[in-house]
Amino acid sequence: MRPTTSPPRPLTGLATMLDAESGSARSPHAALTGVTLDSREVQRGDLYVALPGSTAHGAAFAAQALARGAAAVLTDEAGRERAVATGLPVLIVPDPRALLGQVASWVYGQPAHDVQVLGVTGTSGKSTTTFLLEAGLRAAGHTTGLVGGVEIHAGDLEFQPRLTTPEASDLHGLFALMRERGVTAAAMEVSSHALALGRVDGVFYDVALFTNLSQDHLDFHKDLDDYFSTKARLFQPEMCRTGVTNFDDPYGRELLARAKVPMTTFSALGDPEAAWRALDTRLGADGSAFRVVGPGGVEADAQISLPGPFNVANALGAIVTLVEAGVPLQTAVHGVGAMTGVPGRMERVTDAGDDFQAVVDYSHKPGAVESVLLSLREVTAGRLTVVLGCGGDRDTGKRPLMGEAAARLADVAIFTSDNPRSEDPLAILAAMMEGALRVPRHDRAHVIIEPDRAAAIELAVGRAGRGDVIVVAGKGHEQGQYISGEVIPFDDREVVTRAIDARKESRKHA
Repeated sequence: MRPTTSPPRPLTGLATMLDAESGSARSPHAALTGVTLDSREVQRGDLYVALPGSTAHGAAFAAQALARGAAAVLTDEAGRERAVATGLPVLIVPDPRALLGQVASWVYGQPAHDVQVLGVTGTSGKSTTTFLLEAGLRAAGHTTGLVGGVEIHAGDLEFQPRLTTPEASDLHGLFALMRERGVTAAAMEVSSHALALGRVDGVFYDVALFTNLSQDHLDFHKDLDDYFSTKARLFQPEMCRTGVTNFDDPYGRELLARAKVPMTTFSALGDPEAAWRALDTRLGADGSAFRVVGPGGVEADAQISLPGPFNVANALGAIVTLVEAGVPLQTAVHGVGAMTGVPGRMERVTDAGDDFQAVVDYSHKPGAVESVLLSLREVTAGRLTVVLGCGGDRDTGKRPLMGEAAARLADVAIFTSDNPRSEDPLAILAAMMEGALRVPRHDRAHVIIEPDRAAAIELAVGRAGRGDVIVVAGKGHEQGQYISGEVIPFDDREVVTRAIDARKESRKHA
């Protein structure tokens, strides 16, 4: 994800900008055309940035970077000796990670400045909202880009992401590619990890949007307030021009006090204190319709093909963000309404001939599980079944909360494996069951434990009756299952489809 050509930039100019020490006797004369942290991805002319890691220092791979054509090395004092041993020009700074965004932006000629960037942060709804924003930008005549955890777009090019927000070196290379492909505006997910680790340094957002906040990533953040404070960093003058926040969310209202840029509010619940409101909302299995009312009485009728009240919030937030970015209201509404769906986000798998509905969704945190089940309950004529697991080596506090939400809001909850990673799947399931047992017996779903995810999905499909809705939650668009250091090919959508086909076939011969 970098441009095909990049004008060379002098290492001496970078050394001056950073006030960096030359780590070797060689004069820092080199021409830089790219930046990378990964010695395996070095291209000729790259600056290799050698950072300290959890198991090894990046300088240990400096020789590999040299062999692949690196032009110079940027590292810290701990990496000096091994970097100098390559014979390449070496720059030494105290904390290269803290400067990575600034460095990558400079090497690529500040490409993010040539693209109007709209950022989205929050716990849930980031991916859907960025797709909605991209659709609105496209309707306004922009050549668009998208950066997120589901897909990355640079005009007509599409990539599969490795992180929700790429490393700063990759991100600025991506913006340089966007500039090369004629992209004029982009929508981007901004994760708390990206803000905390400096991955978005060097990017300025024309408009930043806050969706909501609920428990997540407490394996990384010390508590919920630290998680929120990290998100709030986006709404500072050095990072964005103006902000949009969800007035229905308590943290969205709290952000009004913490933000240091002009803020605009929206309410999908129609709160009269919000600047923008959704009124006369009509929810359906195939989407929703609502009236957008804004400052001074401006209004427009909106329709979206995404079901559920939380998608009304996502759509309204996107519309308001687009308007703040200069898109006319009617154009924003039309563009958002033209977006038909996001892979793995409330994605319907069944067709019109089926007597039940099956949906795959990425909901993998307590608030998201609750929102999805509440939304689907409104369009369920029969039983609501959820197939749900929790990821291993991640925030353990979410597990009982997710188990409790599933047991409280579904009729049938089938607990299974998600991505157990290095953990015992049965231990994760026990924590989920602990939460389920908090629900009084007479209000509790029928809970089934089936550790094998494929078998759990087959069980849910096999038990489905007319009017039932099944949601397979947690993995969404993912195409692999992480188990004991291996990635096993696994796509919930494919497994659901096979289970439905097998059900139809068995009924033919019944």
